[in-house]
Amino acid sequence: MKKAVAQPAPATTRPDALERIKTAMVEKKLTQAELADAADCHEKTIQNLLGGRSVRDQTLFDVCMVLGLDFHGLRDAWHGESVALESAGGPLELRGNGGGIAPIYMGAYTRAAVDHYIGSYLTLRRSFSVPDTIIAYRTDITWDAEWPSLLFQERDRPDAPYAHRGRLYIPASSSFIHLVSLTKGAMRMVVVSQLDRSGEMRGIITTLNKQRATFIPVATPILYAQRENFDADAFGEVTPKNPAYGEYKRLLDETIAEGYARLVT
Repeated sequence: MKKAVAQPAPATTRPDALERIKTAMVEKKLTQAELADAADCHEKTIQNLLGGRSVRDQTLFDVCMVLGLDFHGLRDAWHGESVALESAGGPLELRGNGGGIAPIYMGAYTRAAVDHYIGSYLTLRRSFSVPDTIIAYRTDITWDAEWPSLLFQERDRPDAPYAHRGRLYIPASSSFIHLVSLTKGAMRMVVVSQLDRSGEMRGIITTLNKQRATFIPVATPILYAQRENFDADAFGEVTPKNPAYGEYKRLLDETIAEGYARLVT
């Protein structure tokens, strides 16, 4: 039986929010310059943020996405207030119903109906730039009671500053679900099959990849495999020399072979 992990108390003041940000920077081993680059802002802006000075909510949002922090909670703490969607509480279709049901535009799913998604996943996709290389990392899925919905967070990526954090959209009439992250108008979407009995979700990822001086659209098969434990060397850039490469490649190849996704050229 897994031991329950104590959750930190919610941040309620700007110093609390600032401490969360600084702690996350240490955990991800990010300098001010690296955080500024990953959040697509000026280093001076990050210096203002870390000094406790006022910054735009967009900056705070981008920093939270890079660091894997809850934007809504930190934003409220940063401003010293509870920021509601509307003064009257916000319409039900946007805000959910207080913790039990996701907003309608996300699929209006209940926590009880999606509890089986909560957990940690071995995540596999091919490298966008290095041939015969598979990128392996961890994705954690949790329930966010503040904005009722499933929340995903990528961890242990070899390119940690670019790890994504977003939400799960689960349409009632489809056998596929969507993992969506959005930062400053840039959207990344993963479309995968619903979790099966073997604890796997398979599909395709569409995103942007940096090629020299520009970013270009890219798509490739992706797999999420639910795991209780992970090997110490399970993550990173996996090449044919790695003992895990054969199994990882088989899992990815099955995504196309078994009809979970099609790549049409």
